Amino acid sequence: MNAIASASERKVHVPLGDRAYDILIGPGLIARAGAEIAARLKGRKAAIITDENVAPLYLEALVHSLEAAGIASATLVLPAGEKTKSFEPLMTVCDKVLEARIERNDYVIALGGGVIGDLSGFAAGIVRRGVRFVQVPTSLLSQVDSSVGGKTGINSRHGKNLIGVFHQPDLVLADTDVLNSLSAREFRAGYAEVAKYGLIDKPDFFAWLEANWKSVFAGGGERIEAIAASCQAKSDVVVADEHENGQRALLNLGHTFGHALEAATAYDSARLVHGEGVSIGMVLAHEFSARINLASPDDARRVETHLKAVGLPTRISDIPGALPPAEVLMDAIAQDKKVKGGKLTFILTRGIGQSFVANDVPASEVLSFLKEKHPQ
Repeated sequence: MNAIASASERKVHVPLGDRAYDILIGPGLIARAGAEIAARLKGRKAAIITDENVAPLYLEALVHSLEAAGIASATLVLPAGEKTKSFEPLMTVCDKVLEARIERNDYVIALGGGVIGDLSGFAAGIVRRGVRFVQVPTSLLSQVDSSVGGKTGINSRHGKNLIGVFHQPDLVLADTDVLNSLSAREFRAGYAEVAKYGLIDKPDFFAWLEANWKSVFAGGGERIEAIAASCQAKSDVVVADEHENGQRALLNLGHTFGHALEAATAYDSARLVHGEGVSIGMVLAHEFSARINLASPDDARRVETHLKAVGLPTRISDIPGALPPAEVLMDAIAQDKKVKGGKLTFILTRGIGQSFVANDVPASEVLSFLKEKHPQ
């Protein structure tokens, strides 16, 4: 990846025919949200869904921006956290959207991180059999991953994201100013998804991140460029395989292990958040690939070294508190939505930036590996 010039704003276009949309990336976008939405969409009513952490920071500015553009809005503030991605909050959102008399040309606006985006997008996809949807992601993880691509849903007691629909947004406004309010832990968790794009099929991007991650964390042009590169990478994959029938599954690198670890902690964000689970999962995916002689152990060590350098957990033992045995983790993996016909599907790798979809991975090999890596 070449040297990055300072950039104040970037646009990534997702070319999905009559469902195409833009991702705008840069500072000050919440203050301009009304103008950007009005320029692209016909509706003049919106239901804003947010959470109790984000609302005090950005809800008023968004409402004022919409008002200035002639867009009326109703708001719903939900509890923060992964447990909000469940049936009861989904029904609350659906009721709010209907109460606000949102019609199919109006829109639901998700103001928040991945939980709010996934939940709101699911509601937008099922109310009136689909209303328009705008993402205003407020975490790094949601700006580079969950706000793009149309995957929406909620969690089940059987696992993460098992209930949902594909419902593409009509616009994504990634205001980079909001990232300055994130805790160091939240930013690091989002960075795991940035690194993922390099590890999938962009080794030059991963090398650039190894050299420039401190500048990405500091903000400015490198941060905007890293977000834009991530969004472009995800857009390319989504356009090629929108409904995850093939190569889009590559975006799940590290997620099969990571989702199992999240389930094992009962989605307790004090112990593990999604990006941290992905970080550990990506290391495990590279180590498992080395174990079955697909890749060099040096690649796994390189991945772990970088993720550890930025402050992310890289080992199961890094998760605080007791964990269920390896057999329980295997049960979560077997329930994962990437299982087809009862056969395990993993994203494995032949090296940095050489990930691939591996079907029919032997469960016995995975269980043996998990027992070896389990801290107890």
